[in-house]
Amino acid sequence: MRTLVDHIGCIAGIERQGRLRLCGAEMDRMETLEDAWLLVEEGRIAAFGRRDDGIPGDADRRIDARGGMLFPSFCDSHTHLVYAGSREQEFLDKINGLSYEEIARRGGGILNSADRLHAASEEELYRTAMERIAEIAAMGTGCVEIKSGYGLSTEDELKMLRVIRRIRETAPLEVRATFLGAHAVARAYRGRQGAYVDLVCREMLPAVAREGLADFVDVFCDEGFFTVEETERILNAGRALGLRAKIHANELAFSGGVQVGVRCGALSVDHLERSGAAEIEVLRGSETMPTLLPGAAFFLGMSNPPAREMIRAGLGVALASDYNPGSSPSGNMRMVAALASIRLRMTPREALCAATLNGAYAMGLSRDYGSITAGKVANFFLTRPMPSIEFFTYAYQTPLIDRVFLRGEEIVA
Repeated sequence: MRTLVDHIGCIAGIERQGRLRLCGAEMDRMETLEDAWLLVEEGRIAAFGRRDDGIPGDADRRIDARGGMLFPSFCDSHTHLVYAGSREQEFLDKINGLSYEEIARRGGGILNSADRLHAASEEELYRTAMERIAEIAAMGTGCVEIKSGYGLSTEDELKMLRVIRRIRETAPLEVRATFLGAHAVARAYRGRQGAYVDLVCREMLPAVAREGLADFVDVFCDEGFFTVEETERILNAGRALGLRAKIHANELAFSGGVQVGVRCGALSVDHLERSGAAEIEVLRGSETMPTLLPGAAFFLGMSNPPAREMIRAGLGVALASDYNPGSSPSGNMRMVAALASIRLRMTPREALCAATLNGAYAMGLSRDYGSITAGKVANFFLTRPMPSIEFFTYAYQTPLIDRVFLRGEEIVA
């Protein structure tokens, strides 16, 4: 099947050089092509070009873009979208002045979600997660990473990861799975954090590896959660079982999480609201992608990570939604990109690069996703006609996304 998308006002996010991520000033140099066409064959981008230079005439199907823009699908590299129930009571607690840490100490936060998940069946978790998958796909996301971490027992962590595996097998999106047993210390291990770390390393990780349920291992390395030493032990245990590191770092404090992440070869270090010159320096020259979650900082009223300083230092930056029931109950990556411009002072083109190609890199997927490149998987969306690329994040609530294509097939919301 050859599908021709014609009458495209502008193709955005073109990458012709085979780069797997863009860093520093490169992030603002988005290549575009106006008055264009794009050809899809067998689910991949076969070719694209200007209409004035000739249009392929042998397509089996034609799509009229009607002058709208064509963007690569968003690549959301940090979510927790498998969960049970909601936590709007904690939303009220925040409004009434309680901090994230205070809510956690009262039994809320991650432990609240763990209690709810324990009571939920795999079928219920799958059904509600697939509703969220449909939601984010309709908003332009084509690749997503999903973490466990609301189980906090071997049985419930495996339950979450089996649900993620089922999503991976049935959803039109590209899905990656991350084991996050070290998201918090389970209630049964309160006061015995070392014993819980033993459980993660000696029982949970081997069980996950035996079933092939995860691509990555993650740890919440921050004040009040897991120490640098515990984090390094868990990440090394995961690496011995073939799981590459990702890490929650420096959300609440200057925790040393960035440094241990780079030392352990993490593909990404995520959050980074509490970061400075030392963290930026250790990231320079590494393969580790700093991944910023402005939706979480916005929802929690936290400080913003130093995105501009990172980009000025030549780092690549990725953006992700952190979709979860407690601190970022939204998977809208267009809104994430808008927040990156409004709050982090990233240009719209930097933000869109961070939410597509660099997000794909943070999942190990940028060889096949994240840009408009011949040979890559045909994950893209069409917009209504717009005056500029910048308008897409500037008018962040205007319903501009018109049609969504994953693996070359249109999905209908």
